[in-house]
Amino acid sequence: MALRVFDDRGRELFFLRPPQRVVSLVPSDTLNVFAIGAGSRLVGRTRYCVAPEGGVTGLPTVGGTKDVDVDAVARLQPDLVLCNQEENSRAHVEALIRLQLPVLIAFPKRVGEGIAHLARLARILGVEEESRDLLRRGLRMLRELEMEGPPPVDAFVPIWAEPLMTVNAETFMSDALALAGGRNVFADRERRYPLQADLGFGEARPAGDRDVRYPRVTMDEVERRAPRIVLLPDEPHPFTEADAQTFRARLPDARVVLCGGRDLSWYGAQSVEGLPRLRALIDSLR
Repeated sequence: MALRVFDDRGRELFFLRPPQRVVSLVPSDTLNVFAIGAGSRLVGRTRYCVAPEGGVTGLPTVGGTKDVDVDAVARLQPDLVLCNQEENSRAHVEALIRLQLPVLIAFPKRVGEGIAHLARLARILGVEEESRDLLRRGLRMLRELEMEGPPPVDAFVPIWAEPLMTVNAETFMSDALALAGGRNVFADRERRYPLQADLGFGEARPAGDRDVRYPRVTMDEVERRAPRIVLLPDEPHPFTEADAQTFRARLPDARVVLCGGRDLSWYGAQSVEGLPRLRALIDSLR
């Protein structure tokens, strides 16, 4: 049966039948396709699409998330290409669209939007029945984490080291943190341009249409925000125990721990198990 859907850019896609050849340019969506029972339809992925472990072995790679080989994607003759607005470069996505490939662009900024995207993907691929239990667990997870619990703990989550970067409230990661019981101490902080202005050493210029959700901060600014916990994810930047020791020296009153970056930043199926795991970690640090 024909299906009409809209992606997160408001673009209309029309499918006469469920896609059978899927290329995923987003690691979390590669996992999503497997999670909803359609992994056998994947015919291409990026080199960063490594989950589920063992499931993607042997799948052709088409570059990375930021350096997609557009010609390699086209040669795979996909009837669905999964992209993400901020994970994939605009130039490559537009090139795929110009080739008239069916490109679905996702851009969830909230955990609930990630679950809704998972349901949309199941509908497109015609596997709603197979994914019903997963989607129900996802909705139950949201309801349970949204229930009133202990007061949120002031938390700092960096995403890069040099320069030190974090997220503000308008990000998926900040929403995941909030659902898990953390209060993002940089929720109100927008990125300023140029870099010197962002670090407090110069005058800011208008941001225009540039993304302001990922501020670059200094350790002095982190100290002033006084987080009670610091979560150091293993992606996108692979923070280490040596990094943890540095933060502990500068923030002696904070609990500093390493954590899985996927639980904070991968949308869809990862959240179903990852958010309760993150909530348990934060509860253990209170």
